[in-house]
Amino acid sequence: MADSPRYSSATYFHDVIARAQGSAAAIDSEALSRRGFLKVAGASGLALAFNLPGARHALAADAAGEFAPNAFIQIAPNGQILIYAKSPEIGQGVKTTYPMIIADELDADWKDVVVEQSPINSALYGPQFAGGSVGVPTNWMLLRQAGAVARAMLVSAAAKEWNVAETECATDKSAVIHNATKRAISYGDLASKAAALPVPDAKSVKLKTKAQFKIIGTRVAGVDNEAIVTGKPLFGIDTVVPGMLYATYTKCPAVGGSVKSANLAEIKKMPGVVNAFVLKGTGKPAEVMPGVAIVAKTTWQAFAAKKALKIVWDESSASEDSWTAAQAKAKDIAKQPGETVLENSGNVDGALSGAGVIEAFYTYPFVAHAPLEPQNCTASYKDGALEIWAPTQMPDGGITGASTVTGIPKEKITLHQTRVGGGFGRRLSNDYVCEVAMIAKTIGKPVKLQWMREDDMAHDFYRVAGFHSLKGAVDDKGKIAAWDNHFITFTADGKAPVAGGGIGPPPGRPGPKGPGEFPAPFIANYRLTQTMMPLQIPCGPWRAPGSNGIAFPIQCFINELATAAKRDHVEFLIDLFGAPRRLQEGNPYAINTGRAVGVIKLAAQKSDWGKKLPKGSGRGIAFHFSHAGHFAEVVELSVDDKKKITFHRIVVAGDIGPVVNLSGAENQCEGAALDGLSTMLALETEIENGRIQNLNFDEYRIFRNRNMPQVEAHFIQTDVSPTGTGEPALPPIAPAIVNAIFAATGDRVRTLPLTKSGYSV
Repeated sequence: MADSPRYSSATYFHDVIARAQGSAAAIDSEALSRRGFLKVAGASGLALAFNLPGARHALAADAAGEFAPNAFIQIAPNGQILIYAKSPEIGQGVKTTYPMIIADELDADWKDVVVEQSPINSALYGPQFAGGSVGVPTNWMLLRQAGAVARAMLVSAAAKEWNVAETECATDKSAVIHNATKRAISYGDLASKAAALPVPDAKSVKLKTKAQFKIIGTRVAGVDNEAIVTGKPLFGIDTVVPGMLYATYTKCPAVGGSVKSANLAEIKKMPGVVNAFVLKGTGKPAEVMPGVAIVAKTTWQAFAAKKALKIVWDESSASEDSWTAAQAKAKDIAKQPGETVLENSGNVDGALSGAGVIEAFYTYPFVAHAPLEPQNCTASYKDGALEIWAPTQMPDGGITGASTVTGIPKEKITLHQTRVGGGFGRRLSNDYVCEVAMIAKTIGKPVKLQWMREDDMAHDFYRVAGFHSLKGAVDDKGKIAAWDNHFITFTADGKAPVAGGGIGPPPGRPGPKGPGEFPAPFIANYRLTQTMMPLQIPCGPWRAPGSNGIAFPIQCFINELATAAKRDHVEFLIDLFGAPRRLQEGNPYAINTGRAVGVIKLAAQKSDWGKKLPKGSGRGIAFHFSHAGHFAEVVELSVDDKKKITFHRIVVAGDIGPVVNLSGAENQCEGAALDGLSTMLALETEIENGRIQNLNFDEYRIFRNRNMPQVEAHFIQTDVSPTGTGEPALPPIAPAIVNAIFAATGDRVRTLPLTKSGYSV
């Protein structure tokens, strides 16, 4: 992903949507047979397959009695309702949320529902991935229609059984009810009869109104919660297949290096070692970089051999990147005008020519994903076919990657999706899948590749660092008169910024104009320029790509301007947005100023904004719009005379349309707060001579539970299509913390992490 484009908060979201819709459009619906959609035996009950618009919806009986698990809904005669969750579960809750949407339109009793991960089959399910917080918005209508079509068929079956009109029937708690006589037939008793009926056109089926929802909008516990806390095997790291061996893979610590020599003969003599060999790979970080594979009978034998491995690296083409040097260079660059003008409206220089100009230089570092479950994958190669068990966010990408590096046709590769022990964008890349595919093909036996923690930290696709040299001014009415942002970032290829870092522009795209780039649309005299420095270290999407970095300087500088104007920050923000309006009509992912002001007011109200606090305490607020979510957040903290911070309270106010699972949405806000606190306080991936310096949690300190404050999540449930929660809840945390520190101490922090300024918890 080192050569991927950088996305702004708006263009990233739109690109993910476009890729999802493009994949759906690529499905050849005419090539999908009725049998291919689903097979159901007459005595087995009802199974319903439902594809994206444009693909054929079909229901078919199979004489052999087969039951294919490639459908969303399966209802057994005993009343059990099996619902398949189509997308990877990475902790964002879709394995629960998707079935909730289906079950509500089906009018199922949730206690009758059993949820399983669906097979990976984009021909049946459409795009299957986790990223961009687009899961709910891109599947909302699809999943509702799937449930509604099944409900309509069950009603039709009951009406025929009673010889009454369908309009006389209702549904509730997994049963069809005849309104006049109060007779009821359970879905289980109707399943086989419904299976014999034709499938209605999804567009003709009536959907529920928001007021009719019974499951959507409630709190539902995660369907895997009990299995997780009792240690049931769910994750990729839990995978065990018969005859499985265990592998490690060692790559050059500086990306771009290759193997000159290694003590393979010595390694092969070690206890339990089955094989050790060099892979030249493809030379692409997202596929297979050159390295040494060790295969052993146990994980620990493989790890022991890895520790004894001695490799001489050819680093003639390896990275020499230095974070220390990059920071010094960025400060020099900031003294000059930006190389590329991305946006220039009004008369910025004229507006900045008067007195009262505010200047600031903001820095945020590289950050690793550091998921709790290190990268791992299991694969088995036999008779020219490859079977994979993967904790991936992009299963189709895993299949494509494995095919690319092994030469095995995609139709001969099967991938089983496991639960993912933390993704945050890291597992959108499938390098670990590609590595185990090559290893499995080489040895011809089932093998699990397990990265060590140090591997995971040293070979990530990092959140890219950035620098913002800002100038601004306020007029005599206390409004922003000018804004000038020189954004200094990194390029992987001399043309496009590296992935996941913000602002842009990616190749073939215009600069960040329009609704997605706050605060450009609200300031008459606005200029954004960009200068890029070379970088070889691979970077990629990290939770709320782009927005997770740029929200910090933008929202903190707004606070600086509000302070210069001697105005309350909340009042200043609300005034900045002006009248309620959508900035781009017809675009559901454009910022809506009314919704923005709504969450700002809600956050202020719920946090007791304006209420006096003791000396050394402060509240800070920030707003950010990303991934179609409007979020404002307030942090309340105190700082002692040794600069030790105590976080007391975080209030999150969000508008993402109707919330499907309140429990899941609250969980995502709490997770966003934890990630935000971690990145603010201490997280920094240091790079010197092309090597990552922080290789475990003793050097890369995630925020601890003992320091975690109370997190309150509040939602404005607007009557629009729902959007995601996991990513847009994160960006406002960082600036809210810094603004709170300023309120408590008068100290303006402009460099992250906070430990750089002497702060601790």
